[in-house]
Amino acid sequence: MGLLRLQASITLRRCLETNRSQRFARQLHISRPRFAPVPTKPVRAIARAAVGSYGKDGGEDGDHVLNSPSELARKISAKVLPKIPRPDVKKVLIVGSGGLSIGQAGEFDYSGSQALKALREEGVDAVLINPNIATWQTSHELASEVYFLPITPDYVAYVLEKERPDGILLTFGGQSALNVGIELDRMGVLERLGVQVLGTPIRTLEVSEDRDLFVQALKEIDIPAAQSTAVSSVNDALHAAEKIGYPVILRSAFTLGGLGSGFANNPDELRDLSAKSLSLSPQVLIEKSMRGWKELEYEVVRDAADNTIICCNMENFDPLGTHTGDSIVVAPSQTLPDDEYHMLRSAALKVIRHLGVIGECNIQYALNPTSREYCVIEVNARLSRSSALASKATGYPLAYTAAKIALGHTLPELPNAVTKTTTACFEPSLDYIVTKIPKWDLAKFSSQVNREVGSAMKSVGEVMAIGRTFEESLQKAIRQVDPRWKGFEAYIEPEDLDTALSKPTDMRLFAIAYAMFNKNYTVDQLHDLTKIDKWFLYKIDNIVQTVYALKAAGNVSEIDHQLMKHAKQMGFSDSHIADLVSSTEDVVRAHRKSFGITPFVKRIDTLAAEFPAHTNYLYTTYNASEHDVDFDEHGTMVLGSGVYRIGSSVEFDWCAVTCARKLREMGKRTIMINYNPETVSTDFDEADRLYFEELGYERVMDIYELEQAQGVIVSVGGQLPQNIALRLKQNGVSVLGTDPQKIDSAEDRHKFSKTLDSIGVDQPEWTEVTSVGAAKKFAKRVGYPVLIRPSYVLSGAAMNVVYAEADLEYNLSAAADVSPLHPVVISKFIDNAQEIDVDAVAHKGKLLLHAISEHVENAGVHSGDATLVLPPFSLTDDDMIRLKQIAEKVAFAFEISGPFNMQVIRKPADSPNTEPELKVIECNLRASRSFPFVSKVLGHNFIDAATAAIVDQNVPDPVDAMAEKRDYTAIKVSQFSWTRLAGADPFLGVDG
Repeated sequence: MGLLRLQASITLRRCLETNRSQRFARQLHISRPRFAPVPTKPVRAIARAAVGSYGKDGGEDGDHVLNSPSELARKISAKVLPKIPRPDVKKVLIVGSGGLSIGQAGEFDYSGSQALKALREEGVDAVLINPNIATWQTSHELASEVYFLPITPDYVAYVLEKERPDGILLTFGGQSALNVGIELDRMGVLERLGVQVLGTPIRTLEVSEDRDLFVQALKEIDIPAAQSTAVSSVNDALHAAEKIGYPVILRSAFTLGGLGSGFANNPDELRDLSAKSLSLSPQVLIEKSMRGWKELEYEVVRDAADNTIICCNMENFDPLGTHTGDSIVVAPSQTLPDDEYHMLRSAALKVIRHLGVIGECNIQYALNPTSREYCVIEVNARLSRSSALASKATGYPLAYTAAKIALGHTLPELPNAVTKTTTACFEPSLDYIVTKIPKWDLAKFSSQVNREVGSAMKSVGEVMAIGRTFEESLQKAIRQVDPRWKGFEAYIEPEDLDTALSKPTDMRLFAIAYAMFNKNYTVDQLHDLTKIDKWFLYKIDNIVQTVYALKAAGNVSEIDHQLMKHAKQMGFSDSHIADLVSSTEDVVRAHRKSFGITPFVKRIDTLAAEFPAHTNYLYTTYNASEHDVDFDEHGTMVLGSGVYRIGSSVEFDWCAVTCARKLREMGKRTIMINYNPETVSTDFDEADRLYFEELGYERVMDIYELEQAQGVIVSVGGQLPQNIALRLKQNGVSVLGTDPQKIDSAEDRHKFSKTLDSIGVDQPEWTEVTSVGAAKKFAKRVGYPVLIRPSYVLSGAAMNVVYAEADLEYNLSAAADVSPLHPVVISKFIDNAQEIDVDAVAHKGKLLLHAISEHVENAGVHSGDATLVLPPFSLTDDDMIRLKQIAEKVAFAFEISGPFNMQVIRKPADSPNTEPELKVIECNLRASRSFPFVSKVLGHNFIDAATAAIVDQNVPDPVDAMAEKRDYTAIKVSQFSWTRLAGADPFLGVDG
């Protein structure tokens, strides 16, 4: 206890004596040796909603008391901590972010969910407004009231009038919530209703968003900002650029993800860019371009007593010129010398204090790589995408802490919610490296879409990989972005290599690989073209040299213990090594295990193992010598959905979180595997053990073997877990729920159609083809249009409707590229037909629950893009009965235990005496994107029922939810981001 008591006093001094903070500043940048003051005993992590203790035994009720195990420290702190009045709030409105879009994705579901948890702990009644039905935060587990209404001033004002809350939180819903809050304040609504803005005040939000005011505020404290001029017309923009000198960067105010921003090298480019930007924002800022400088980011937390800490600092792999959301990002920073790190750290503290932020924010810098010259790019006085990344990278729950600060708590009195042994005013210390790589889905669009990335964001998601070396972390991240990529290899062959290197695109990393592997470019040449710091390029060269060493070995048997261990420490996967030595993944895996080379499981504890920590937040690495945990829980593994991409988004995260919570409700231990920093499923308290890891076969097998898990659930994380289900079963893994053989039967068109024929369920005419000739012959027989689709793909990738023979060959080659191991299926496309979605749950082939949704659009628009109506408005009772019968037949035929989804075509009857044709066009033996929608609209949780069916425990009785009459209709509408993708064709088709 003496040691802990001493630690408490250090913590108190560190937070109270802010002028001495420099002494303790360098916690994040350089990791100290891993010496714990007492041995860290493996403690079984039990996730729960409440974290920490807020006992007031040290002082009077309402006092600010240090969160410490030392009674003496608590009593002293009650006397000396500043008496900050806490806001008297009983009911608080949280403004959500609305539909997911480019620049504003699932990170706000995560931050909003953490805020709701914090409010609940404080006994505050939470009301949420958010129209995104797919999110976890819109489940009734967190908020007492949820309004599915648009995030606009009018609707938020309506909710304020109706609910009359005492306070409002504006910093957990991205730019949408911020803009609405500022507008409501201008309208006088907040003042009239007596609603208190909790956390960062409105004036601070306005100053951080209004570029002119922001630059003036920085001048007041002698912090450099980019030379800039705020303008509101095209002519003013041209005049400003003449004074500043080209090239310039244009930035939009009050927008998210750099929308409307860009670089201009001459007046013509600026005229076009400013006209577009001013259509999206009332004000733009013209700044001197600093393209090529380093871009860095600091996440800052400040409370009302002026205690301020740096939670995380991050460095962009790409130099300035690429939006930080579209950059590869590394945490902590790797190339900053100590003096530069502290220079920017001190500036961050100075700026945030001057602006008056209360809660969490981030500050972005441009730093000249050849001098100490720097300037502030922007401050986001709210939770952002970077905040979610920093939170997951450090294990510090930023959104949760920010919500507690907004309710009047100070950092010394808050516990570190992850370690549960230290206070929230400890600056996190990392003994690992985190790499974030964005996920772009630009390849899904026509070739007219510009693949270059710049100051306006285009990525739809991101991955986060954790390793003990940059090489290990980078290669993990590459595989997470796309399962087809095995590591750092030349996956493209640019025609103009120097242009591909100097102008960043979504594939520039692989252009660097091509330059190193195929053209022998040196680090100096690459640095001159890309302006990427040489430190990163030398690290990448280490990967290249390891590739050469593996190729030199020639075959698996020639790879000795040292080379195998070195390759694994460099982040090489078994399948990547297999490709380099012309072998198979299973052979390499067996060879590796014969050497006793297996990954070690380490904890993310925010403190670099300097103090005992009881955390359940884990990752694997080959750069270690011992495990941080004991494997005595034997939990049930839930495979998450991985990176957000077009076709797989926050809906599957809702499914994974709901499944894990249901398992814990049943008394089962849970193990979550996911690598998406934007999700609720990767929150530290949603599972008993969280592995921030890859979802490929190798890593899932590693964790399964280490944990000796009871089983694996593959049907709640979208297509990614499904793709490895059969292989897992073949290698002895207990895959829970529907048999992977049956999953394979549903994915394999030939087997699927044969099964439908055997149970008398109709389907469009189809055939499998391996040649263009066979496809033409089939199309001629059934007549155009025909539908082309590959197998084992997500969201209709490479699916196309072909109306004429001339287009057939081109579309066939696209399908073959997407799924080369499987034949292409071609089927008769039924024009002017209606499409129906059936979501259902079965147990051992018996239907338990089903939902029937109707598409507004005719068949031909992917169900992920279509407008869904529930309950259906035009289907007859007879149609509903027949659709239920089809669901029952399919459940029985595939012996389904768990969730499944079908798409059915309804072709109107040709005559009054005949019934409409119902043809099944697809069936997925997993949860679908519409599961959150149907669960919340019908009031029956489909994933709860599916989880019970999967583990064969507490299985509910069958319920016909569609037979219940409802006095409302729900409509699900997709959100698109066409304004960000110049050249994209907004026409909707079968490809989701």
